[in-house]
Amino acid sequence: MPTFVSKFNIMARKILFIFFGIIFLSSVSCKRNRNQIPYVNVDIYVYPSQPAYINLNIIGGWIYLSGGYKGIIVYRSTQDEFIAYDRACTYDPTDDCSLVEVTKDNVIAVDSCCKSQYLITDGNVFSGVATQPLQRYRADFDGVTLHIYN
Repeated sequence: MPTFVSKFNIMARKILFIFFGIIFLSSVSCKRNRNQIPYVNVDIYVYPSQPAYINLNIIGGWIYLSGGYKGIIVYRSTQDEFIAYDRACTYDPTDDCSLVEVTKDNVIAVDSCCKSQYLITDGNVFSGVATQPLQRYRADFDGVTLHIYN
């Protein structure tokens, strides 16, 4: 007849087996997200009134900045709001040719590799193989200084 201690040992073994089984299955099922843009610290101050940033003086204006993973697009959405996106395409950001550029219509940004298109008004995918919007950075404007950061 089994004793309490032997029943406890059997139960403990079952629990350990289930625990390690869950750990193993979760580690096997985790895949690296190939669409993830590598983290880069961003802490940039821009003064839109300066001549270098003249395109930001009108609503709908935009500029490119150095910084982020593959550069930054800054877009003025209203008199008091700016939006900042990384220029890395979200389909395969680590591909060397993956770089988003604003088209002549000043509304669409196109990736040079996969040809995915994004609206610069909100960063959402307009067409193409990308499924995630452009990576957005925080952009605070106090009326004089635009701070872009993550």
